[in-house]
Amino acid sequence: MASSPKDYGLRLETLKIGIVGFGPFAQFLAKTMIKQGHSLAATSRSDYSHLCSQMGVKFFRDMTRFFEEESDVVLLSTSIISLSQVVQSIPFGLLRKRVLFVDVLSVKEHPRDLLLNVLPDDCDLVCTHPMFGPESGKNGWKGLPLVFERVRVRDLNLCSTFLGIFEREGCSLVEMTCQEHDKLAARSQFVTHTIGRMLSEMEIEPTPIDTKGFQMLLQLKETTCTDSFDLYLGLFKHNRFAIEELNNMERALQTVKNKLLEEMEKQ
Repeated sequence: MASSPKDYGLRLETLKIGIVGFGPFAQFLAKTMIKQGHSLAATSRSDYSHLCSQMGVKFFRDMTRFFEEESDVVLLSTSIISLSQVVQSIPFGLLRKRVLFVDVLSVKEHPRDLLLNVLPDDCDLVCTHPMFGPESGKNGWKGLPLVFERVRVRDLNLCSTFLGIFEREGCSLVEMTCQEHDKLAARSQFVTHTIGRMLSEMEIEPTPIDTKGFQMLLQLKETTCTDSFDLYLGLFKHNRFAIEELNNMERALQTVKNKLLEEMEKQ
């Protein structure tokens, strides 16, 4: 269900935010966080030191030095596939205060379960999924949904301030359980990506007589296949509801095919 701003209570003014995994999506989020006045640090397997210097973000190749920054919030923006490996490399013993851990992955039960198993008991956890990215959010975030679950939150002020980043940009904040998110996302996001991948395998291309509907399919193919196959694999491997939707699609195609053949035989 959608949450109103009054749910979040009083807020801090700015945060020290540490980002683990500084790829394109993290960079996209970071620009808005910086604009709002938050202080950012980042660490990543790839060297983004030059880019971070230009953006005003502290960059650390070494995970230990990154955690010595004592961020208020640690934002996990890794790929779905690599999350487990990255989490195993985090030196949780260096934490000297309560930290809010937040993930922004496109699946939710997987990071929730993984993090609850390894986070120190006094650390908080909010699982989020911004339902937009650098392309759909390039002209602003107003009206775009942020799905989240406050999995374990004791510091309401800290959580409030973090969620307020999205609220200030006009996002629609939608609070739901990780399970509910994954069930809905399997039907929407995974099905969308699967259709896009199927269209790519069919090698569909523009024609001189394209209808508006076909142009939408071409756009779908381009949009979904721009994302890495690892993302698509993660949507399948780490969302337990995805296999059911894949089977539903296979049955639906077979049903449509059978109806066509049956009607042809009647002619």
